[in-house]
Amino acid sequence: MLLPVILYFIIFHYAVMPGAYVAFVDYKLNKGIFGSNFIGLKNFEFLFQNGDLWNITKNTLLYNVVFLALGNIIQIVFAIMLSEIAGKWFKKITQSVILLPNFISMVIVGVFAYNLFNFNSGFINTMFVSLGLDRYEFYSDPGIWKYIIVAFKIWAGTGYGMIVYLATITGINHDLYEAAYMDGATTWQRIRYMTLPILKPTFILLLLFGLGGILKGSFDLFYNLIGTNSVLYPQTDIIDTYVFRSLVGQFNFSMGAAVGFYQSLFGLILVLVINFIVRKVEPDSALF
Repeated sequence: MLLPVILYFIIFHYAVMPGAYVAFVDYKLNKGIFGSNFIGLKNFEFLFQNGDLWNITKNTLLYNVVFLALGNIIQIVFAIMLSEIAGKWFKKITQSVILLPNFISMVIVGVFAYNLFNFNSGFINTMFVSLGLDRYEFYSDPGIWKYIIVAFKIWAGTGYGMIVYLATITGINHDLYEAAYMDGATTWQRIRYMTLPILKPTFILLLLFGLGGILKGSFDLFYNLIGTNSVLYPQTDIIDTYVFRSLVGQFNFSMGAAVGFYQSLFGLILVLVINFIVRKVEPDSALF
């Protein structure tokens, strides 16, 4: 059973590692990776000098921190709410409805957002006009999109992430809850003193897994919502979209590889540091 997984990681994660060498050369298609001229850290120097790297790193970090923190909190809240629902069929229907957005393509989400926020025919601006208000140019306001992106991300990911916490709650011995109930504990007290402490190791584990990809943004979400609208880049441009434009628009493979290498290295260091801190504070919750 492990063999397909091992082969997958060998082929798609380890065998391609020599390709990182592209970040240190002036890549030319006719010369290949190892035939192109070696230029050392010049690709990285350019990224630091032109200021792009700081902006896309800041945006990627801030978005992913919010996705991780807010996303996990909302997932825990929904998992606890579902676990407290008595009706079996209502619980199943509710869980399915919350999980459904996870299976919706981000292309459809992009179309949905466009039909909401479009200046001329968007639903929101149509409502504004019907109420006697002025239309609002959503696609010219970078500030508002950080909230829109977070809202769509939470909406899409809550159902899937909630399942892990719900499984943990389901595995709790119900005799403990019955004993607490017999001792006079209220629903809130049982959640606070029993459910939340039991969910803590799961929360820390998922947080550590999430930190490993904290510089890997949700490319499909950002690209389908923002596209090539450069007006919104200051607040919405992340590493993944920047690399995509470097490869597709400028055909700058070396620059894209340099950003990708920086992205992976930063994520590795961050996971090692956070895991070291967790191991010192609570050894049982550390990854290694």
